[in-house]
Amino acid sequence: MSATLIWIVEDDRALRTVLTRALEQAGFAVRAFGDLGSARAALATTLPSLILTDLRLPDGDGSVLLEDLGARGVNVPLLVMSAYTDIASTAAAYRAGAVDYLAKPFDLDVAVASIRRALVPAPGEATPEAAPPAHPLLGQSAAMREVFRLIGRIAASDLTVLITGATGTGKELVARALHEESARRLRPFVALNTAAIPAELLESELFGHEAGAFTGALRRNAGRFEQAAGGTLFLDEIGDMPLALQTRLLRVLAGGEYYRVGGRELLRSDVRVLAATHQDLAARVAAGSFRADLLHRLDVVRIDLPALAQRREDVALLARHFLAGAARELKLPAKRFSAAALRALTQMEFSGNVRQLENLCRRLAVIAPGREIQAQDLGTGGAPPVLTGGDWTPALAAWARAALASGGEAHLHAQARATLDRTLLEVALELHQGHRQNAAAALGLGRNTLTRKLGASRRRQTKT
Repeated sequence: MSATLIWIVEDDRALRTVLTRALEQAGFAVRAFGDLGSARAALATTLPSLILTDLRLPDGDGSVLLEDLGARGVNVPLLVMSAYTDIASTAAAYRAGAVDYLAKPFDLDVAVASIRRALVPAPGEATPEAAPPAHPLLGQSAAMREVFRLIGRIAASDLTVLITGATGTGKELVARALHEESARRLRPFVALNTAAIPAELLESELFGHEAGAFTGALRRNAGRFEQAAGGTLFLDEIGDMPLALQTRLLRVLAGGEYYRVGGRELLRSDVRVLAATHQDLAARVAAGSFRADLLHRLDVVRIDLPALAQRREDVALLARHFLAGAARELKLPAKRFSAAALRALTQMEFSGNVRQLENLCRRLAVIAPGREIQAQDLGTGGAPPVLTGGDWTPALAAWARAALASGGEAHLHAQARATLDRTLLEVALELHQGHRQNAAAALGLGRNTLTRKLGASRRRQTKT
């Protein structure tokens, strides 16, 4: 019996050779091509059992081979391999009909195992669609490549997804990516943070209410399920949902039907539900504060987002992205990180994860002197130097006492005022995302005064 024939379409000669040897050792017959054109020409005379192709070849997209096969009415599994591991590339490969996606570099054993799985017949083929949009969810680490791969695989389905991870890891970005890569992407994406809505109002927020349903309900109100009709409903911090409301949500997920608060009209739900939490829902089930049956309904597919400390190799990429984005949004001159600053960033403990890194970059876009950000501009632990505690005057007194006793400060009053000004400006700008008008109002200053003080602070930092 002849060996199963595998085609390799890869323009990197070294990788072609290594893959050929590995697959031959695994018992496959192999034919290798260095470009898309030669592989397409060979399809006129031969059909392989499986094609392993690079996504981006010198003369085209490797997924074009699926179109050629489809035109001939044959179904040959296609595995894509690529160094481009962003969500858009991954999802596009799956939509084109790829059965798996190998992110370069990959282990040869992983490639062989993927090929063996793909050779098991699977029904159905995906239909090519328009190119997907770009996504703000970034990363090149192995942990994030696996997240992208999972998003690409399940986005086109209507499966309920539970997104878990610590605060600030980007759970809503994952939810938006799942929506934007799905067939529902032209319909609404509606997000609701269940922890941010008072318990007595949350039912109405979700399901809507009729006029007169309760005090203050003067007219009919559409809930989030109605607003998201045909699209995606993202329920953030689902672990904080009250038990009584968990029961109502479970009924909607199970039967697809619900009533507005105070209503008698039965409504149908055509919504894909995505949920997120930073909590251990299994522990909450054990404690009696979360329904086990609701957890099972939500946890059809789980995407667990890594903390930033688990993907330090992504810090530099994210920092550059956030710094450039802040400059564009706030209409500020573009800045860049020095090599030393990037090294320092990768060593910081970001307890607030990606969100904390983003806030730091926004602050640096406004505050850091010069066009190149240095390591000393980063502050301590990624946070601006501020006095803490309810009453900071004892700390200030202790600092002044030590400085005066040492006799080393010739201009202590000026230094203290400068430090106070700089700290207040930094904190106000950070809390108001760099918007000077809002920061100035919060401090009781005019915008021009804030700008003048900010300029003076930068000049002093530059001199030191």
